[in-house]
Amino acid sequence: MEMLISLLFLVVGFVMLVKGADWFVDGSAGLASRLGIPQLVIGLTIVAMGTSAPEAAVSITAALKGSADITIGNVVGSNIINVLVILGLAATLTTIAVAKSTITREIPFMIFATLLLLALGLDGTISLLDGVILWAFFLLYLFYLFRMARAGNGESEEIKADRPLWQMGLWTVVGLVCIVAGSNVTVNAASNIARILGLSERLIGLTIVALGTSLPELFTSVSAARRGNADIAIGNIVGSNIFNILFVVGTSALVTPVPFAHAFLSDTIIAVVAAVLLLLCCQHHSRLSHRSGLTLLTSYVTYFVLVLL
Repeated sequence: MEMLISLLFLVVGFVMLVKGADWFVDGSAGLASRLGIPQLVIGLTIVAMGTSAPEAAVSITAALKGSADITIGNVVGSNIINVLVILGLAATLTTIAVAKSTITREIPFMIFATLLLLALGLDGTISLLDGVILWAFFLLYLFYLFRMARAGNGESEEIKADRPLWQMGLWTVVGLVCIVAGSNVTVNAASNIARILGLSERLIGLTIVALGTSLPELFTSVSAARRGNADIAIGNIVGSNIFNILFVVGTSALVTPVPFAHAFLSDTIIAVVAAVLLLLCCQHHSRLSHRSGLTLLTSYVTYFVLVLL
């Protein structure tokens, strides 16, 4: 009976994720069109920060409860999955066009943020001062996005522009709520199924939980890519990874020192390599092709096998 209930909740969770992603992409793309804001900016801000809600909630709540040691693993693991699995899967399903500014500025800044996290963690702790440094760069990043929006960089397609602004805003909020709630339902159900089947806690953590907090990014990016909103698809991932490091880790460190275990050094280096690989893949005709998607997915499988060894 417990297995049947868990399977039912798993289906419900996936339905919430799929429909929530559709509504969220439609609403955010519509807002971009109605307000004249480039879709890339929407993807790097509202969509990225919204889909990072699970990582932010888990890490900041853990810090407030004195369990900040899970913060780095949560953020670094999610960032690796975001690039290698989510963008890999999205590119495998459909070719994703990449804006020039994403290649020349946003992805390099994501690489810088990951390297900054690595440098700050070399002493074994992300301290209060480190948190201030991360937050300073986060504010600088927000200022850059504000300047980009003011300049009107990128193109904003006319998507459902005939619909009222309040309706677009409602779709965005309802979609985000469904995505976050759906990810929680899915992770809990999948974890119960895994335990019933006798899978180890370590394997559950490396797969279900790590992928679970990235489910919002997965469904949003794939949905955006399939609907032709490429700037939202890739901006969501790049912005989410930057947000995870600068805001989530930075805020956690302002609450309490965040332990940076020696084992996370190699994982953070992998996150840097993944970001560099993404940059190299995007530079080929300014798009993520099906072949690039397979390369990213294969890289994650290789990394996962090495982790298990």
